[in-house]
Amino acid sequence: MEFIKEESEDVKIEETFRVKHEDTEKQTKMVIKHEDTEEQTDLMALKEESEVLNEMEEKDHDFINGEKSFSCSQTEKTSSRKRAQKTGRRCYFTCQQCGISFTQKGSLNRHIRVHTGEKPYTCQQCGRSFNRKGNLNSHMTVHTGEKPYTCSRCGEKKPHTCSRCRKSFDQHENLECGKSFGQKRHFEDHIRTHTGEKPFTCQQCGRSFNQKGNLDRHINRHTGEKPFTCQQCGRSFNQKGNLDRHINRHTGEKPFTCQQCGRSFNQKGNLDRHINRHTGEKPFTCQQCGRSFNQKGNLDRHINRHTGEKPFTCQQCGRSFNQKGNLDRHINRHTGEKPFTCQQCGRSFNQKGNLDRHINRHTGEKPFTCQQCGRSFNQKGTLDRHINRHTGEKPFICGHCGKSFKTKLAFKHHMRLESVLINMETLKST
Repeated sequence: MEFIKEESEDVKIEETFRVKHEDTEKQTKMVIKHEDTEEQTDLMALKEESEVLNEMEEKDHDFINGEKSFSCSQTEKTSSRKRAQKTGRRCYFTCQQCGISFTQKGSLNRHIRVHTGEKPYTCQQCGRSFNRKGNLNSHMTVHTGEKPYTCSRCGEKKPHTCSRCRKSFDQHENLECGKSFGQKRHFEDHIRTHTGEKPFTCQQCGRSFNQKGNLDRHINRHTGEKPFTCQQCGRSFNQKGNLDRHINRHTGEKPFTCQQCGRSFNQKGNLDRHINRHTGEKPFTCQQCGRSFNQKGNLDRHINRHTGEKPFTCQQCGRSFNQKGNLDRHINRHTGEKPFTCQQCGRSFNQKGNLDRHINRHTGEKPFTCQQCGRSFNQKGTLDRHINRHTGEKPFICGHCGKSFKTKLAFKHHMRLESVLINMETLKST
């Protein structure tokens, strides 16, 4: 057992290494405290980077300088470590693309993959690739069915585990809908979908969100920052998930498969929404009118119809929209961009949904089925309109006169007439 402890005047650094030489079993934990901030990092995620702890003397140690950041060259690692032990300084490895700094070179290398989209760890069974070895290991349990982690509450073997520290978690079950989660924070995020709580607020516009990740993505819309770039075509994105989905369009990969019907998707979210169609589950309910939805995004868009809010504004012409997808499609009209191309006939579209509908014409596929009468459709919008005929529902409501409509087309036609009447009344009053 070895213990290493380093301290400086402004920075508190505690490093504990437990080494078992023959098995190369180790646990590493580091606590850094600088002024009034404290960051605790579990370095087990870096396990693949330091497989042989017997060479610990040759492994670089990073040091913090509270005044400025600098980078260590490969040939200066040993001397930098010895000098730092005397001065309390620590070396920063800085990403040249976005400026984020790391205290270990391996952490920087893994971070760079976020920008490049590189995924060097490939599953030999299905070909899916990952940017971290730990993520590949977690993925392999999908193929093997292995459940090596024991729940401390019920004693059952479960696959729910932290990809960084391999720790297993108790199951957190929501008694309202029956869903279970392996991590408490995921459980808490889910509970907010029922309560409507939105504790994360944008300081710039006041809009609130139920998850911090959603707030972070929203802030990128204000700044216009797009740090994730496709190496194949150069297109940039403000979210890594959007880059991953875009790359799948180049490769045609669809790694997410429905176990019930065999249909595959390039995004897990699309698979989840598809599964809800099989089950009929609609866990997202509007508190104002009681209407339920199978997707949270659909609920958010529905709520905007009640409030009239249009938070997405085109910077080129000033027109506003209640959905980001509508803004994106509108922007494509300005640019003329048609990034979605049919591989069968070469026709291009400015929206992925239009491409999907076009492909259905080639294949004849009608994946959207009415549960009431069994009739099938090649477009979800067509199915929704058909269902309205069964229910008599009129979801499109005019905010000016209160009149309701079954279809969006009829609603738009009414709104055009309404705007003409409003303009005429304005002219008469003047």
